[in-house]
Amino acid sequence: MAEVFDAHRHLGVLPAFPFYGGPPVRPDIGARATVRQLLADLDAEGTGRALVLPNYGVPDPALAFSFNDLCIEAAATDDRIRCGLWVSPCQADEPLTARALGLAGEPGVRALKLSFLLGGRATDPECRPLLDRIFASAELHDLVVHIHTSPGGNSDIDEVGHLVDRYADRVPVHLVHFGGGASGHIKLAGHRFLDWVAAGKRVYTDLSWAIGFAARWLTAEITRRGIGHDRLLFASDEPWGDHPGEYARMRAAVRDGELADLVFRKTFEKLYG
Repeated sequence: MAEVFDAHRHLGVLPAFPFYGGPPVRPDIGARATVRQLLADLDAEGTGRALVLPNYGVPDPALAFSFNDLCIEAAATDDRIRCGLWVSPCQADEPLTARALGLAGEPGVRALKLSFLLGGRATDPECRPLLDRIFASAELHDLVVHIHTSPGGNSDIDEVGHLVDRYADRVPVHLVHFGGGASGHIKLAGHRFLDWVAAGKRVYTDLSWAIGFAARWLTAEITRRGIGHDRLLFASDEPWGDHPGEYARMRAAVRDGELADLVFRKTFEKLYG
């Protein structure tokens, strides 16, 4: 497998949690607790560069915030690694977000990570002050804002899209998972994503977690409309994703050539340095 650059993976081990009323479990069985373990994974995969973000999923934001320092350590340890910092739009998390934003200028930091899975909503007026601070910090430090998307609820592209409309003229926004499921894929590939590109929005995406048709359709639309070639990145989402599977899906969709070079390497270089 040719060397690839991974634009979205996680670091840090979460405790077991009783998801959905079941017994405590740890679904992210490939989670890594140390930088050494992360580097071993990159070596085994042939991953040449990676953007590393705090692991999350257990509904305790403090856990995600606690991995910010580990991600900064990873970026300081090996030049293949850039990192993102966990931030939150929720007023209850303001002290932790303020500390995270205070680290935004550290060497190797290239992104701020938002996920409404742990609270908040893009259109909630109570979240607006911290969202403004987060995006202002990203603009000041030339960072990308990573935003989780998944169908329905607070992470649906109908909600998250308001952040693209509001901020992506000034700040690059990476929409993780391209909507995260059938409805999100259809909304985005059907017109919204490339309409944003055509309108000059600094919007990017990856197809981790994407279901069958999404990669083929999006790449076909990129070719048909002649825009967006430089807005799609490869991402594994390890340990929640599966690196070999994600790679195989993207390679089948983009094959070889200019688009593949952009997806697997060049757009990462431009966006994350």
